[in-house]
Amino acid sequence: MRYQTLATDYDGTIAHDGVVDDGTVDALHRARAGGLRLLMVTGRELHDLFATFKHWRVFERIVAENGALLFDPATEQSRAIAPAPPPQFIERLQKANVPLSVGRSIVATVEPHEHVVLQAIHDLGLEWHIIFNKGSVMALPSGVNKATGLKAVLEDLLVPAESVVAVGDTENDLAFLQMCGFPVAVANALPSVKNAAKLTTAGARGPGVTELINRLLADDPIFQ
Repeated sequence: MRYQTLATDYDGTIAHDGVVDDGTVDALHRARAGGLRLLMVTGRELHDLFATFKHWRVFERIVAENGALLFDPATEQSRAIAPAPPPQFIERLQKANVPLSVGRSIVATVEPHEHVVLQAIHDLGLEWHIIFNKGSVMALPSGVNKATGLKAVLEDLLVPAESVVAVGDTENDLAFLQMCGFPVAVANALPSVKNAAKLTTAGARGPGVTELINRLLADDPIFQ
């Protein structure tokens, strides 16, 4: 196989409403057994992912918190590659009654609270930015996104980005899709993601990723 590494988003890509179906789980295990290196790149916090997806050990590495946190399932060790949110930032948002989930680096909320988050970033003089994902709003240090997290993992594994097939569905996936050698969109992906992809699967979400895995394992000519 020319491409021996598959990097995939979680929500809306392998998962539908947070759940990965049995067929997709089977495909992921077949991919690993067939020699594909599997990487997950997700906006979720690790505790949330683990509570939702019990098969996380099939992945060689997990990039969580939209690029801010790296996790090795084999050792269960994590490494933050971005700073923690400033306490005054969290306090400001809590006082404004913004619903929050705070990770090692990420601060997540939902629309329409992005206006309060942006105002807090401005007023506190923080070098932070926000990333949107289908109604979710993620605040992170400037320069941190799924591409920076995946880049760090690939450097650790000595895997060149041009040898990676990457698959996703929405706007926060574009950064890591565009850095990889073969970007793929699942059928339910946003038009902007499909426009950036070399291939759009016939199936949506998990079945689309299963289709992609089957084509990779079969050495489909499109990957030559």
